Amino acid sequence: MRQRRTIFFATIALFAISGCADSPTSNNKKKDDYQVGVYYFPNYHVDKRNEAYFGKGWTEWELVKAAKPRFANHEQPKVPVWGYTDEADPKQMAQKIAAAASHGIDAFIFDWYYYDDGPFLERGLEEGFMKAKNNHLLKFSLMWANHDWEDIHPYTQGQPHKIVYPGTITPATWDKMTDMIVDHYFKHPSYWLIDGAPYFSIYELSKLQESFGSVEATAAALAAFRKKTIAAGFKDLNLNAVVWGNPILPGEKSVTDPAALVKKLGFDSFTSYVWIHHVPLNDQVVPYDTVKKAYLQYAEQAIATFSIPYYPNASVGWDPSPRTNQNTPFNNSGYPYTNVIGGNTPEAFKQGLIDVKEMMDKHNQKVITINSWNEWTEGSYLEPDVVHKMKYLQAIKTVFGK
Repeated sequence: MRQRRTIFFATIALFAISGCADSPTSNNKKKDDYQVGVYYFPNYHVDKRNEAYFGKGWTEWELVKAAKPRFANHEQPKVPVWGYTDEADPKQMAQKIAAAASHGIDAFIFDWYYYDDGPFLERGLEEGFMKAKNNHLLKFSLMWANHDWEDIHPYTQGQPHKIVYPGTITPATWDKMTDMIVDHYFKHPSYWLIDGAPYFSIYELSKLQESFGSVEATAAALAAFRKKTIAAGFKDLNLNAVVWGNPILPGEKSVTDPAALVKKLGFDSFTSYVWIHHVPLNDQVVPYDTVKKAYLQYAEQAIATFSIPYYPNASVGWDPSPRTNQNTPFNNSGYPYTNVIGGNTPEAFKQGLIDVKEMMDKHNQKVITINSWNEWTEGSYLEPDVVHKMKYLQAIKTVFGK
């Protein structure tokens, strides 16, 4: 009897050791597993700032509903299968979590807003995701969307661009903000870890530098954030930079020599938000495959140029026309009156994932970002609509599903 018990507990111990050996890539993930992080844009719940600006009960669903076809064969409006959901409702967020987790997605990367006067659009994460009973099925992380928030919901071409909330913050706000990130988010059991380090991404490098005034001061601020993270008991901080060469939003600025800059600032990895940050759209409708090929060329060049790992990106599509005044001419006059991507069928998206995965395998890379879970008003979303149902999600499951 004693011998059997000894063998039993030895077996349990061996299982535990082998389990620990498989886990450093992420929370309960094996070394060989791909990590699929999907951007989540949380403007589909009632926010007090939006209500003060647009009126009671406003969400960006209003723009989705009002969208019209702007040229021949233009597929608008988009209609969600699940209805115009409230992402701050934990029950409705649980539906999104279940669909994502069951289709090969590992994490939502929330577009996260924090200004000198505090957070914005936080209820989708705070009251939706973090209170959903099934949030253990999916990880979450933050991409600090530190760009200027402008009045573009909708925007009328020719009107002055109005900054509602500036993206730059003070060093004091940064210190307060990073304290909260470490204590409130990183310590949550569902926060996304890569190699034991919380993943935190920053959207706009130019605004980041403006907040601190110099490369040296910015590097010191990021180093202090890393120190806080390690002091909280984490192995390290995976500080990720979103890099682009083709600005999209009004006020966005590209940085010169981004490879040298991210090295000086101490970033651990870099990625992309959407393909067209690297690929100009020179015709009103540019084929998906054309954009894909140009993006893959950029990605190969970036991998060869930067000294830190690149997490490749896959994009569903691009069409920001719902953010335009629907009664004005639609032309390529600047965001959101920009050219669009066509032919972005679920089948084309699936092939795009396959092509990106082949590049990842070539460079022994396991992390991918996808744009996006719900950028409905930019035409790049995975959530089911009445035309394609669950086919975009099924494409991820087919290519990256466990």
